[in-house]
Amino acid sequence: MSPQQKALILLEKQGKFEVGSRSIPSPGPGQLLVKVQSAALNPVDYKIQELGIFVEQYPAVLGMDIAGIVQEVGPGVGNFSKGDNVLAHCEFSNDMAAFQQYTLTDASFTAKIPSHQSFDSAATVPLGLDTAVTGLYGEHFGAGITPPWSKIGGDNQSKEPIVIIGGSSSVGAYAIQLARLSGFYPIIATASPSNEKLVKSYGATHFFDRNLSGNQLKAAISKVTDSPIRIVYDAISLPETQHIGWELLAENGTLILTLPATVKEDEGKGRKAIPTYGAPHVPQNQELCRGSWAMVEHWLSEGTIQPNKFEILPNGLEGIIGGLERMKNGEVSGTKLVAHPQDTQ
Repeated sequence: MSPQQKALILLEKQGKFEVGSRSIPSPGPGQLLVKVQSAALNPVDYKIQELGIFVEQYPAVLGMDIAGIVQEVGPGVGNFSKGDNVLAHCEFSNDMAAFQQYTLTDASFTAKIPSHQSFDSAATVPLGLDTAVTGLYGEHFGAGITPPWSKIGGDNQSKEPIVIIGGSSSVGAYAIQLARLSGFYPIIATASPSNEKLVKSYGATHFFDRNLSGNQLKAAISKVTDSPIRIVYDAISLPETQHIGWELLAENGTLILTLPATVKEDEGKGRKAIPTYGAPHVPQNQELCRGSWAMVEHWLSEGTIQPNKFEILPNGLEGIIGGLERMKNGEVSGTKLVAHPQDTQ
């Protein structure tokens, strides 16, 4: 019989979570088996439970973000060894999901953790960073800007403004940091006033209260820059924030969204609204995300990319259930919730 592990299992579509047992999988070609030390929560996790989206097979294990220790290396993997501390972006697949004590990862979307970073901080990176990457640089799910790690990238957007709505969210925080890497200026971000210092620490050059109306925000931004705003990254993407972002956009500009578009593209002005999709595993994103994942260890080591602030949930996998409820109720701001699967009783 295969060795067993504890996992947080969604028993049926739109059903309840329960801690149970399942087999520890073995890595195939290009894969690693990782002992999960830290698993971060994301809004998509409660939306899967609530709306029944993305997952077809039940019982299901959810969770996208992990950090842990490599236990086994699959065939064809040359850049990782047993005992390496790593972070990785998981998949909608029970053997490759985060909310369990051991999971498989794709070596292409796994990176080593620098010695000065903890498992908890590293676990906050994968989905948020990938969503920011695909939104800004993706040809299919984004604005198609040249990535800063490509040979012709770097300062290509120099002195162009960008607006990031929801700068204290996980995706917003990484979008700000990537905008800085791409040479945008000014980098204008909105968030709650209590998160102003945090948002500026990520690299926002100008901060505005998220409660400003569209007209108030437009007037405030006009005092910062008279350049046309061709990129707005709406990391919140509720109908009201999409409307504000749409109003800020110049002709032929792009509004990047993390949820389906509620604004309508208008051919007269050529503005586009593009819902991004931050999964590195889908064919449209694989090449782009291989490029960004090759940079993750370096970025974290140099401090170029700062992980999110985090809060540790108690009671191992069991604690995830209450954490997802808090996120659903809007009780978490500027902070990533992180669970320790190995602490499960």
